Amino acid sequence: MAGVEGLTRQAIRRLIGFALMGGDFVVSATTTAGGDTSSVIDRSLYGGADNYNNWWILPATGETNAGEIRRVDDTVIDSPTAGDRDLTIRPVFGATVPSGMDYELWRPEYPPARANDAINQAINSVMGRFYVREESLALHADGRTIRFDLPSEFAMVDRVEYRDQVQGLVLHQCDRSFDETTDADFTQTTDSQDRKLGSSLKLAVAAAAAAGDFVTDNIGSSDLSQYTHLEGWIKSSVALSAADYVIRLDNGVVQGDATDLEILSVPAATAGIWTYWRVALVNPQSDTAIVSIGIEMNVDKGAHTVWFDDIKVVDNNTGVWVKLPKQVWRIDRETDDLVLSAEGRAAAGYHLLKVSGGSNPAQLTADSGVATVPESYLVAKAVALMLRGGSRASEDDADGRRSLARDWDLEAMLERGKFPPLVDARIAG
Repeated sequence: MAGVEGLTRQAIRRLIGFALMGGDFVVSATTTAGGDTSSVIDRSLYGGADNYNNWWILPATGETNAGEIRRVDDTVIDSPTAGDRDLTIRPVFGATVPSGMDYELWRPEYPPARANDAINQAINSVMGRFYVREESLALHADGRTIRFDLPSEFAMVDRVEYRDQVQGLVLHQCDRSFDETTDADFTQTTDSQDRKLGSSLKLAVAAAAAAGDFVTDNIGSSDLSQYTHLEGWIKSSVALSAADYVIRLDNGVVQGDATDLEILSVPAATAGIWTYWRVALVNPQSDTAIVSIGIEMNVDKGAHTVWFDDIKVVDNNTGVWVKLPKQVWRIDRETDDLVLSAEGRAAAGYHLLKVSGGSNPAQLTADSGVATVPESYLVAKAVALMLRGGSRASEDDADGRRSLARDWDLEAMLERGKFPPLVDARIAG
C-alpha cells in the first residue's frame, strides 16, 4: 500500500469502507430520482425488499444534506418494472433528497461515524512518532539573546540554522530621524540603548495621531528590482496586529496613497518584545529607482511608542545557511523556548535563524479536512479498529473479524515503519 498524504477524510473513509466490506460497500452511489426528506431513491441498488434495513446512509461532501448520517428504516421496491429501491431513513434529512445526490451506504455493524472516530484514533496513535514538517524564519539572532519564543506550530525541532550570507541592501539603518516628511504627532529620537544594531528609531506617537499619519526619509536612489523581501525589526509598547504599521517605498517622495510603488504591511508584534519581520516585495520589477521610505501608522493605536531598526531588502533565493551544532541549542519544554548556549550565540551572531521541525498531525473533524499522516497507515489502523468494533457488534464470523484485525494491525505496523526517522529531534512542551 503506497503512502500518500493530502487525502480528505471522505476519501480515506471510503478506502476504509472498501477494505471492510468490499462489494457490499456502495461508494459514490447516486440517487436516480428525487425523494423527500425521508426517502432515498436509487435504481442501481441490488437486493429485494428490506435488503438495506438498518444500513447507514451518508451524503457526500458538497451534496444536499452533506454530513448528515442517517439509518435506513425500511427498503421498498417501488415498482417491479422500474426497480427503484426506496430507502426510508430516520431521522429525516434536513432537506429534500434530490436526484443525482452522491452518497455512501454502510453495513449496520460499520457506522461511518465510527470510521471517522477510527481515523482520529489512528492519528492519535502516532503522536510523538510522526510530525508534519514545519520551517520558520520568524527568529533572528543578535549575538546576545539567549532565549527565543518558539513559534507555536512547533511540537518538535530537529534543526537550527543561521543565514550566513545573503544578497541584500540596507535601506535605512534607523540611526537618524525621518526628516523628509514629518508629523507633529510623531516625536522622533534615536535610541542607542534599546536597539538591535547600532541605534534604533524611536517614535513616540501622541494620542492625537490618526490612522494614515506617516513620516518619510530620503534614502538616495536604490534599484530593488533584484530583491524579493523587505526585512527589519519592530518593537512597540502596545501589541500590534498585522498591518497596524505599513512601510512605504517610492521613486519620488512617499505620498501615503495608492501611487506609492510598495505598500507593505508589517506583521504582528507582541508588546514590549523586539520582533524581526519579513514581507515579500509586491512590485520589485518597478522598484528600479527607490528614493523614499515611509513609516505609516495604518491603524490608530492611541498613545504609544514604537521602535524600528535595520530596514533592508534581500534576495531570498541567495541565502546560504549554516547548521548550528546540536550541542549549542536546546528546547526548554516548560517555556517552549529555543535556548542558545554561549557558543551558539557566538556562532549565530547577528543573523536570521531557520528553525526546522514539525507539528503534531491535526485531527480530521470534517469530510473536507485533509490528512497529514500517510493514508496507508490511517486506513490500515482504522480498518483494524473497525474490525474489532464490528466483531463485538455482530455475531457474524466474530473470530474471522478478529483475525483480520490482527492482519491489518500488522499492516499498520509495517506502514508506520516507513515513517521518516527522527534525528536530533528535541520535543517542545
